[in-house]
Amino acid sequence: MPRFSVKWVVAVVLIVVVGGAFLFCEYLIYFPTILKCGIDGHPMDSTVRAMVLSDTHLLGAVGGHWFDKLRREWQMERAFQTALWLLRPEIVFILGDIFDEGKWSSQKHWEDDVRRFNRMFRHSTDTELVVLVGNHDIGFHYEMDWFKLQRFEKVFNASSTRIVTKKGVNFLLVNSVALHGDGCPICQSVEKELIKLSRDLNCSLQLHCAEVQTNVHVSLTVSCVLQHYPLYRVSDAGCTGQDAAPPEERHLLFREKYDVLSKEASQRLLQWFKPRLILSGHTHSGCEVLHDNKYPEISVPSFSWRNRNNPSFILATVSPGSYTLSKCFLPEESTVISVYCSAGACLLLLFLAHCLWMKGLLQCLSLCLLGKHKSL
Repeated sequence: MPRFSVKWVVAVVLIVVVGGAFLFCEYLIYFPTILKCGIDGHPMDSTVRAMVLSDTHLLGAVGGHWFDKLRREWQMERAFQTALWLLRPEIVFILGDIFDEGKWSSQKHWEDDVRRFNRMFRHSTDTELVVLVGNHDIGFHYEMDWFKLQRFEKVFNASSTRIVTKKGVNFLLVNSVALHGDGCPICQSVEKELIKLSRDLNCSLQLHCAEVQTNVHVSLTVSCVLQHYPLYRVSDAGCTGQDAAPPEERHLLFREKYDVLSKEASQRLLQWFKPRLILSGHTHSGCEVLHDNKYPEISVPSFSWRNRNNPSFILATVSPGSYTLSKCFLPEESTVISVYCSAGACLLLLFLAHCLWMKGLLQCLSLCLLGKHKSL
């Protein structure tokens, strides 16, 4: 085989191995994984197809390394855009901690974070995007203030407490960071609004409150409460499944008002609204809890590979009287690393084989030249 032909063969194999690994790991891998989601077909006219994710933690200017930032944002963008294309949700909820450094970012850095978020989570007009606030967006209770809260609400058109209604399905959005119960101004404002919504809801059900002007959004029961903090639970000891916390972390006790809501705040929410379902984030791990033996809560894991090897989200089909949930796992980062390592090993073997072949060719040429020299 002529020498130039060998070079071409090596170049073609190199392109196939490197290009194939890159194409698979950065684009194609998301399709078969997300297609495993368990809800089939198109939603009926009376149901809402909702995609729920949490804790994206877009890295900021202070603690985010440029490569880590680039890698994680690319992964989340590809996963989100692929999920939108394949699953066609009508509404998407992100349960807080959109940013990693929103609680201390300057206005310049905040605007850059928002620009990157809008690029990553772009969507068509057929899909509504609803964003909730988390502690990393405005700070923990002792760090939050009106400036950071209003900055967040202005960008995402997201008041601290509101009801989003879609096809008669009521989703209650709660700023759980403000449910501290210590009478802080933001806490008082949020609790006042929750009490008003609860009173209006009860009046709409009992139909005998002449003094209350019932809000049209709460003319039916609350199908789902969405918030960043989980309701109170002692730990993740009862959580199972591949999206649960690691076994060594499940028995760690949660701190009230830091890891989970307080007992009092949790009970108030349940008594006020009696939701059929609660969806929360914050812990970065999945968990299913039944409160008071009748109120199911699902903790949604982080959507970022920086927090988990196997991020996931929830695909829900919700009607005014029922719901169906499906856990949708994203590609495991360990799988991506294995594919790249395998491609690297193939390249190394190809390089060694090429070197050995060239060495054998040189030896043959040397022997031929040596034989001619002796014959002379």
